Amino acid sequence: MTTTRLKRKHRKNIARANNKVQEIKDLLRTPVLKNVDIEELKASFKKNEAAA
Repeated sequence: MTTTRLKRKHRKNIARANNKVQEIKDLLRTPVLKNVDIEELKASFKKNEAAA
């Protein structure tokens, strides 16, 4: 008796794994914001508005 492979399920499992890997890569690609001074950012926007 030979075993048959479920090709559609196999493709779906591979696609699901690839999607998870791609999600992780996308998350790692985005930079992490650290030590952001909000007041300094607000002041820089006010300077830009005054210059414009």
